[in-house]
Amino acid sequence: MRLRAAAAAVVLILIALAAGCGGEKFAESERKPLVLATTTSAQDSGILDEFVEQFERDFPFRVKAAAVGSGAALFMGSNGDADVMMTHEPKAEAEFMSSGTGESNDKVMHNDFIVVGPADDPAGIKGLKDSDEAFRRIIASGSKFASRADASGTNAMEMSVWERIGAMPQAGNYIETGQGMGETMRIADEKGAYTLCDRATFIVMEEYLALEKLVEGDDRLVNQYTVTVVNPEKFPRVNHDGAVAFRDFLLSKETKEFIEDYGWDRYSQRLFYPD
Repeated sequence: MRLRAAAAAVVLILIALAAGCGGEKFAESERKPLVLATTTSAQDSGILDEFVEQFERDFPFRVKAAAVGSGAALFMGSNGDADVMMTHEPKAEAEFMSSGTGESNDKVMHNDFIVVGPADDPAGIKGLKDSDEAFRRIIASGSKFASRADASGTNAMEMSVWERIGAMPQAGNYIETGQGMGETMRIADEKGAYTLCDRATFIVMEEYLALEKLVEGDDRLVNQYTVTVVNPEKFPRVNHDGAVAFRDFLLSKETKEFIEDYGWDRYSQRLFYPD
C-alpha cells in the first residue's frame, strides 16, 4: 500500500512538473519586444489584454502596449516609437498612410459611438437617433458635456458633430477631461454630464455608473478600428516582423471568431463586430 501511494505521489508530481513546463511556449530570451500603441477604449473594454495574451501564446514576442488616444498612438508611430498601432481615427490614419509612414492599414473590427448621460436627462435627448439634434439640445438646455479632449478617435468623432451643427457648449458647461474613455465616463457620472463614448466601454462599465444610454443608432457614428504597420523603410529599427505577425493575427479567422463572441457570455451583447 505504501509503495502504491508513493508511486501515485510521484505521478502527481510529474504531472504538475509537466504542466508547469508547458505553460510557456517560448523562453523569455527568445521573445523580442513589440511596441503596440493603441486606443484606451481597447484597454477599457478588456479586449486589448485578450489580444495580447493570445498573441504572446503563439508568437515569440513580448508586447509592450501603450494605451493612449488614437492621435497619440499614431504620433508614436510617426516618430518610430511604435512598431504597430491599433486605432480608430480614420482621418488621421489616412494622413499617416499618405505620408509614407505606414506600410499597411487594415480594418479589424467596429462598433459604434453612443451618447450617454444622467438618468433625469435634462436635455431631453433619450430615444433620439440623430446625434446632431442631441448635441443641439444639450447646448440649448445648458447641460454639461464631458469631452475627452485628448485627440483620440472618440474626441475626433465628437468634434465632427460640433462642427456639423456649428456650435459648442459654453465654457462653463464644457468639461475637458484630458483622460481616456473610462475615466471620462466616471467624470461625466460625477458631474451629471453627457458624453460621447464607444459602445463596448459603456457596456463593460455600465454596472458601475449611473449614466444611461440615451442616443444610439446614428449611422454617422460608426467606430472603426484598424491595425497599422509602421513602414520599416522609414524606420529601419522597428520590429517589422513582429508588427506584421500581430497584424496577421488580428486579421486571422480565429481572431475574427473571438471578436464576434467577445463579451457575449457575460453581457449578452456584442461589443465588437469583426471586419
